[in-house]
Amino acid sequence: MLNTATQMLTIRRVPTVVSNYQEDVSEDPQFQSDSETLGCGRNCLSKCCLPVSRLPLYAFKKDEDNAIYKHNGSSPGEVRPIAEVRPIGLLNNLLLGQWEERMARGLFRYDVTACETKIIPGNYGFIAQLNEGRHLKKRPTEFRVDQVLQPFDENKFNFTKVGQEEVLFRFEQSNDSKSHFFTSSSVNLDSNSPNVVAINVSPIEYGHVLLIPRVLDCLPQRIDHESFLLALRMAKETSEPFFRIGYNSLGAFATINHLHFQAYYLSVSFPVEKAPTQRIMIGKELSDSGVKVSQLLNYPVRGLVFEGGTNLRNLSNAVANACICLQKKNIPFNVLIADCGKRIFLFPQCYAGKQALGEVSEELMETQVNPAVWEISGHMVLKRRKDYDDASVENAWRLLAEVSLSEERFQEVKTLVLKAAELQEAGPEENSMNEEESLQKSRAPYVASQLSQDCLVLQ
Repeated sequence: MLNTATQMLTIRRVPTVVSNYQEDVSEDPQFQSDSETLGCGRNCLSKCCLPVSRLPLYAFKKDEDNAIYKHNGSSPGEVRPIAEVRPIGLLNNLLLGQWEERMARGLFRYDVTACETKIIPGNYGFIAQLNEGRHLKKRPTEFRVDQVLQPFDENKFNFTKVGQEEVLFRFEQSNDSKSHFFTSSSVNLDSNSPNVVAINVSPIEYGHVLLIPRVLDCLPQRIDHESFLLALRMAKETSEPFFRIGYNSLGAFATINHLHFQAYYLSVSFPVEKAPTQRIMIGKELSDSGVKVSQLLNYPVRGLVFEGGTNLRNLSNAVANACICLQKKNIPFNVLIADCGKRIFLFPQCYAGKQALGEVSEELMETQVNPAVWEISGHMVLKRRKDYDDASVENAWRLLAEVSLSEERFQEVKTLVLKAAELQEAGPEENSMNEEESLQKSRAPYVASQLSQDCLVLQ
């Protein structure tokens, strides 16, 4: 943990632009909403406009064990349902259809489908993408990296300033056991601040979106139990193994201090999903929780893998408790939600702190790669042609090794995390498995994908 009492660590950063309103372009006609002008006239996501707005609504089926929010219901005529649906298929079709519509309207800063992508030869299959447009036209920002928990600052860019044309739909719990889609729903019908799914205007991949829980509550970038469960529900609802959700804490390359998750589609396995693991922990009340934890082996970034659980809430609570512990201990981290919410990777990291202290080599600094959740998982977003042409397993490993905690520090952090998650060492029965079972190879996505292979453009 960095010593914040004696030194404030900052690095001069170029933040990724995730919204067109991040660079004060709201007066540009091409970014104006086509809907009726409301509130302040910008049709934004702030309290001036959102409560009197109507947005598309995806309502995922109610599950008492995984209940997130209570709703007041809706009166006839206030919402217009167009589908009562099975979860499989609809959420993907809705998300991608709306995302492509925003692409056709020119809301993205570049065409991500034109970015060159290749699989690097090797056992893990690291993925390299050349994305030269992602770091252009950015405003330098003083970014503090020595505090994982920082208060929300309404004077800095946050998602309440996003225009509603960048929003795809709201994502809320249904009032019954079925999933529904409504083309238009009044925001003020609900007793809670809405969850919204919006485009990332600087996408890394096809269908790159932001999940912003309770946008009007202006929550800082920190994990809480409700919001993390919401992210898992979205992963589960898609039923799509190639749709992953990621989270970056402050100090681990989150660039906006307003609670959000990122997600996109990629029709290949991430390298971290292929890495071998070793089971180390089970839930204290195994009959009640069923959560199991493994440790990554032979991977450049040390991390933990959470899976199992008798229901989604048990798994979510275990991981959320671990993240909350890291936040309180001021340890930056990244999270990858994979396998439709069944497997969650947790990576404590230290790269930004090393950058601020001048401990990262000039060679790595010149790549301008900030290793956040996607890079750590093996999707290397490269900004220079030279780095893309020279991409290799060795180069990827060299960068990611700098992200990882040392073995000694990782063991210390692991002890803190597992205690917070209310886990204990696997007992004799669990440890009686043979070496082939305990040193298992992590499974890559095995559920049949519903996506077209066009989601990955290899050139």
